[in-house]
Amino acid sequence: MMQVPGLYVAASGQRGRGVFTAAELRPGDLIEICPVIIIPGKEKVLIDQSILHDYYFLWDEERESIALALGYGMLYNHSNQANAEAERDLAADLIRIHCLKPIAAGGEIFINYSFRPESQSKLWFKAE
Repeated sequence: MMQVPGLYVAASGQRGRGVFTAAELRPGDLIEICPVIIIPGKEKVLIDQSILHDYYFLWDEERESIALALGYGMLYNHSNQANAEAERDLAADLIRIHCLKPIAAGGEIFINYSFRPESQSKLWFKAE
């Protein structure tokens, strides 16, 4: 796991907790590399019955697997106007978080849960 110095978790209003940065981030900066735990599709029904339902990522559509991100990976909040991008690396079992827009010190880092930064895809909860 790799993180830029100064990442921290704090309260994020009605969203619960979120990931914030103590230092300014610029577009292109690598924020974090999160190893993931892959869960086979046949076990997804078990995860869906737990609190982890709200924290996993859809991983490999062909295998219908899901993934739990380590590090701060499961704590980034969603935005349809994300300032960071989550990128799956299926071969290495990693998620890389990159900065897309300038983020000021003290700012919250948002990703789009669809793995497409500008996606307006319908989610299982009301976004923003």
